[in-house]
Amino acid sequence: MAYPRGSRAPLEFGGPLGAAALMVLLPATMFHLLLVARSGPARLLGPPPYLPGPDVLWSPRVLLLWLAWLGLQAALYLLPARKVAEGLELKDKSRLRYPINGFQALVLTALLVGLAVSAGLPLGALPEMLVPLAFAATLTAFIFSFLLYLKALGVPPSALAPGGTSGNPIYDFFLGRELNPRICSFDFKYFCELRPGLIGWVLINLALLMQEAELRGSPSLAMWLVNGFQLLYVGDALWHEEAVLTTMDITHDGFGFMLAFGDLAWVPFTYSLQAQFLLHHPQPLGLPMASAICLINALGYYIFRRANSQKNTFRKNPSDPRVAGLETIPTATGRQLLVSGWWGMVRHPNYLGDLIMALAWSLPCGVSHLLPYFYFLYFTALLVHREARDEQQCLQKYGLAWQEYCRRVPYRILPYVY
Repeated sequence: MAYPRGSRAPLEFGGPLGAAALMVLLPATMFHLLLVARSGPARLLGPPPYLPGPDVLWSPRVLLLWLAWLGLQAALYLLPARKVAEGLELKDKSRLRYPINGFQALVLTALLVGLAVSAGLPLGALPEMLVPLAFAATLTAFIFSFLLYLKALGVPPSALAPGGTSGNPIYDFFLGRELNPRICSFDFKYFCELRPGLIGWVLINLALLMQEAELRGSPSLAMWLVNGFQLLYVGDALWHEEAVLTTMDITHDGFGFMLAFGDLAWVPFTYSLQAQFLLHHPQPLGLPMASAICLINALGYYIFRRANSQKNTFRKNPSDPRVAGLETIPTATGRQLLVSGWWGMVRHPNYLGDLIMALAWSLPCGVSHLLPYFYFLYFTALLVHREARDEQQCLQKYGLAWQEYCRRVPYRILPYVY
């Protein structure tokens, strides 16, 4: 594990070399998936059918379309919010304020897209633009991250993220130096976290569904399930938008290439992989199997939502009747650690629900190809890595109380297994 100069705190992701490798590997993986999803063999581990040239990647018209999408979501972010929430206390004892209007942005986007389609917008043509759109999003992420890095050079030390001050420009560019980069009240990290990428994801799914209807007369049951499951997930995230204010992304990580690329490019173009696969590789799906897959997704969603709701209710008001009877462990910080209910089953029950849903999203694609299961495999690795980061931070923050919690709740994500 790498260490910054003058500090014993370890650098994450393998330090500067790991960060540099990820800045190449992540975009390359995204383009590989986009290309193989539409190829005949659709082999996850095989070579792509071709390497796109500059004429395929670069399109001024597509770039303008991408910038218009970002502009639309920024405009919706600035609309009056149904609620304004305060974030956690910062190093200087202040609290930032955030508009809670992500679900409003989703509904308004749906209305605008519906009006545009009824006026003749060929939304079904969007799937043919995915490669140049992904290139535009990747280029935006690099330029945006560079500007954020320059902006962070002029902020006070109290505004920097814990992990973005290594002194190595490559590592700090990747992880992000400034914790909450803003211009006036516009918070760039908070905006990107749930808006352009998540809403773009369901829009791409819808475009793939519409193109399938144009090609085959009607969307397949498998395509309907993938669209429905993922729309539920995105709608839930935006409806409970305030919960993101206590996540590691907002409270700990700086805003650099890691989050900028992940939010703007990786999420919409990689998470829509199942729908991309189904467009080019239709799969038969009967009602009995579809019903079983729906039950699996419902189970995952139930665990995910109940666990997150229990945690958020407890954080807001430990005296709430819904959580007042739960057993807790006191910490030196004054906070309490839940050791019963969902959080007494495993340390990260929300991750368990997430993984069950990820499996349900892949099952409509059949079992003849590994490619649609990339999301499940990647997400498993991501959550295991995130869980390890959570554990390290909680140990530093809560000390003996966290060790006692781990003794009482020995399993991390999957009961009796891990």
